[in-house]
Amino acid sequence: MIRNFLFSIFFFTGIVFISLIFLPAIFLPKKIVLFGGKIMGYWTSYCLQFFLSTKIIIKGKENIIENKKFFIAASHQSMFETFFLQTVFNSPVFILKKELLMIPIFGWYLKKIGSISIKRNKISKENLGFFDDISRHVNLSNRPLIIFPQGTRLLPEDRTPFKKGSGRIYEELKISCQPIAINSGNTWPKKGFKKTNTILTISILKPIDPGLKKEIFLKELENVIYSELDVLN
Repeated sequence: MIRNFLFSIFFFTGIVFISLIFLPAIFLPKKIVLFGGKIMGYWTSYCLQFFLSTKIIIKGKENIIENKKFFIAASHQSMFETFFLQTVFNSPVFILKKELLMIPIFGWYLKKIGSISIKRNKISKENLGFFDDISRHVNLSNRPLIIFPQGTRLLPEDRTPFKKGSGRIYEELKISCQPIAINSGNTWPKKGFKKTNTILTISILKPIDPGLKKEIFLKELENVIYSELDVLN
C-alpha cells in the first residue's frame, strides 16, 4: 500500500515536472520534444524498479526490424508501454483516441510529436482521412508507427479479438509489422493496486512480412501475441 502510494506520487510528479521543463520545446524543433518523451520512458522504468522492485526484461532484441520501414503492433495492459516503448524504438508515432489531444499540456506534446488521432467507433469526415494520414507519415518519416490492436487496456487474462482496423492498416501500408507482447498488467493493472516484486517483460517477436490478406494477417498477429502472453503469464 505504502509502496503504491510512493510510486504514484513520484511517478506523476516526475511526469508533470518533465512536461513543464520541456514546455518551451513546443515552439522548438520536434526532436527536442521527442527527447523529452524518452526521458519520460526512462523515468517510468526507474519508478517501477525503485518503488515496486519490478524487474524489467526486454526479450527478442534480435527481432527488431532494421533498415526498412515497419509498424509496431503491441499488446496493451497498462500505461507502461505508452511511455517505455519510446526508449526501445526510434520515437514511435502513436495512433490514439481524439480525446487525448484535448488534455492541457500533455495534448500539446502529442500534437507536436505528430501523433495521429481517431474518433473511436465513429464515422466522421476526420476519420475518413485517417488512412491517408498514416500513409503520409510512413512515406515522410523514419519513425515507426505504433498501434495497440486490442483498442484499449485489457486485463492480462483477457483474449478479446483484435480490432479489424489493424488489418486495414497492414493492408494500406504494405510494410512489415513488428509484434510485441507485454505483460505489464501483471505489475500495473488497469484497476486496483500495483504489484511488487514482479517480472515485466517486453517480448519483441519475429516480424510479419507484408503481402498477406488482411484477415490472415490479423489472425496471425493475434495468435503470436496472445501465445506469447500465455507464456509470459
